[in-house]
Amino acid sequence: ELRTAEQQKVEIMRAIARDARLIVMDEPTAALTRAESRRLLEIIRQLAAAGTSVLLISHYLDEVLAVCDTVTVMRNGRIVRTAPAANETEQSLVNAMVGRDVSLEYPPKTPPPPDAPTVLEVRGLSRRGAIEDVSLSIRAGEIVGLAGLVGSGRTEVARAIFGADPVEGGEILLDGKPVRVRGPRGASRLGIALLPESRKEQGLVMMRSVRENVTLSTLPEFAAAGLVSRRRERARTQELGRDLAIRASSVDAPVSTLSGGNQQKVLFAKWLVRPPRVLIADEPTRGVDVGAKRQIHELIRELAARGMAVLLISSELEEVLGLSHRVLVMRRGRIAASYSSEEATMERVMAAAFATERAEVTT
Repeated sequence: ELRTAEQQKVEIMRAIARDARLIVMDEPTAALTRAESRRLLEIIRQLAAAGTSVLLISHYLDEVLAVCDTVTVMRNGRIVRTAPAANETEQSLVNAMVGRDVSLEYPPKTPPPPDAPTVLEVRGLSRRGAIEDVSLSIRAGEIVGLAGLVGSGRTEVARAIFGADPVEGGEILLDGKPVRVRGPRGASRLGIALLPESRKEQGLVMMRSVRENVTLSTLPEFAAAGLVSRRRERARTQELGRDLAIRASSVDAPVSTLSGGNQQKVLFAKWLVRPPRVLIADEPTRGVDVGAKRQIHELIRELAARGMAVLLISSELEEVLGLSHRVLVMRRGRIAASYSSEEATMERVMAAAFATERAEVTT
């Protein structure tokens, strides 16, 4: 029943309550807000000061450098560097992780053409206890970021548009025409795709192969006379694997054996077998390494440049600001503010999320 972020908090509290001599924390802040992450880092420091050993596994390099005494970097299953944290920088860790120089900057923004048509429009979408009177629009080639605190309704909007949760009011329009989204399968037929916030529980079948996951939602395209062609499945999966730089021993390898970044790329590939008109990406870089994160950022930009309408949801505000052409801020199930790329700053978005600033809403 609990959302991903709440489940994460319960896991952390359970580990601390056991009064263990060694606590291993694997991406403990992945689903937490900035304030919650800061509080957890303080707790980690207190645990260490009291004599508890903590092994922190994280892709958030600023947190690693802020709290750790020693940093170990792994690449392709091997340790490539161990050094005092005080001697490292975010850039040095990035370079060690990927084995080459990688920019920490976001790829340049290419605005959609001035005459780009509106692909997706949502009017007055409501669901009791979750979202209320949500309206937004996305043009072809536009990335619209949806920001807000955990529990503000961002994921609920994504699931409502995709038909994963029922709504009690409002309408959805594609290319200016009202449509009825009859569940996720109906959304897929309409050209709406969702990358859910938890790939392991909601996006992938972990014990199935890369090939099976990629073709799962488009099996009829690989079938003739009722029989699925494994050869055609493999060929298409291999093609998408090359395009997205998916690293796997084989397309028939279980997706559970892949790294987080490669699992996320498989999720993208699943929807690119038949490219959608609208892509809803909920936490698209959660739990992936820096190199994979950069590749996913570039992929999202590329898909938008091809004319796809993208709704981006992320708890990393820098990611929302770095990729989006417009930013909408949610608070208590409603859209509280809207900013252009030029207007959107971290201070403004956070102020709107915490209700310390009133902003004009133009969706």
